[in-house]
Amino acid sequence: MQEDWIWGLVGGLLIGTGGAVYLLINGRIMGASGIIGGLVDGSAGKTAWERIAFLIGVFFLPILIYPVYREVDPHITDNIAVLVAAGLLVGIGTRIANGCTSGHGVCGMSRLSLRGFVATVCYIFAGGVGVIVFRHLLGVI
Repeated sequence: MQEDWIWGLVGGLLIGTGGAVYLLINGRIMGASGIIGGLVDGSAGKTAWERIAFLIGVFFLPILIYPVYREVDPHITDNIAVLVAAGLLVGIGTRIANGCTSGHGVCGMSRLSLRGFVATVCYIFAGGVGVIVFRHLLGVI
């Protein structure tokens, strides 16, 4: 659809705004992998409830807005095995990179962090290679 780019713009603006608000209110970077990782490894400490509230919002907001925007097609495969494998690979990659695209790409680059720029370039490159391999060579997505 010709207007699909608008959804990407709106999503980017919402993620950027969320990252700015999270930093201003909590004084910490809004990196989803760090938020989840702190809960999983037990290092969240006093911030556990704040992290849980963040994740509840991330999970339930799409459910809440679905009745209004059900026509949006994210172009994701119906193959559950591919989705699970992709999620696991992203999770492993974010732990190796010590952060995710929201931490490095949105928050790191906006703070002019060299580490954020380098990580983001690596994510974009890996994503491009993934599309070439999995869509064009293997045809699984």
